[in-house]
Parts: sequence; structure tokens; C-alpha cells
Amino acid sequence: MNEYIPPTCLAPFRAQYRLSLTVGTHSARHIRAIARSLLDEWGMHELTDTVELAVTELVANVVRHVPDRRCEVLVLRRTGGVRVEVTDGCGQLPAFAGQSGPEDEGGRGLVLLDAVADKWGVDPVSGGGKAVWFECWYGSS
Repeated sequence: MNEYIPPTCLAPFRAQYRLSLTVGTHSARHIRAIARSLLDEWGMHELTDTVELAVTELVANVVRHVPDRRCEVLVLRRTGGVRVEVTDGCGQLPAFAGQSGPEDEGGRGLVLLDAVADKWGVDPVSGGGKAVWFECWYGSS
């Protein structure tokens, strides 16, 4: 069984944390715990709810839309905030479906990301794939 070791126990006061993994339906819970631990270490408690929600949406998109479910999650401490990137090997860009119907089971993740993050985007990755990222700034809520 995998054991969760908080990033702060491994290397306190780091400016970034990188995790490569194959995600499943319960992976977002572990990634939220890592993000929460980092934000706590960095004194950015104000950003915790937003970052947890946004990273959950990005990981859920990998689970739903990336055939091999492999990704890399990068959490970067920035002056005044945090940047989170989720990179995968699938070249298909996410669709911003701002017109989801009330009975649709999906299509709201990026709309939600757009509502909670201060800035977000998608960048192609050399060799194929993409990085979907967001930034949250301290004091902007």
C-alpha cells in the first residue's frame, strides 16, 4: 500500500514539488493533501480551498480524457501566490464547454477553473502532450 509522506517531511521550505504518476479515481484526494501541506508550509492558507478545487478538476480531466492516465503534477511557489501545472502526454486540448446542459454529466471543469483561478491556460509540450496550468495569487480573493 502506498504511504503518504507530507512534502514538508522530505524537504522543508522547498519552492516546488513535482509528482509523476498514473492517476485513478482516488488520486485527487492524495494530490489535494500534498497541495494543502505545501500551502501550509508556505503560509498561503488563504489559497488552500481554491487550489484544492482547481487541482481536483485538472486531475479528473486526466482520469477521464487521457488514455494511459499518466501525468505530472507540479506545484510552484511564486512571489504572492502559487502555480500548479498538470502535464500529460495526450495532444488533445481540453474544450472549454461553457454551454453545458443541466443534464450533462461533464463539461464544467474548465468553467469552474476559470471561475476560481486568477489565471489559467494550456500550453503544448514538446514531443506531444500538454500542460494545463493555473495560478492563484495571495490576497486576490
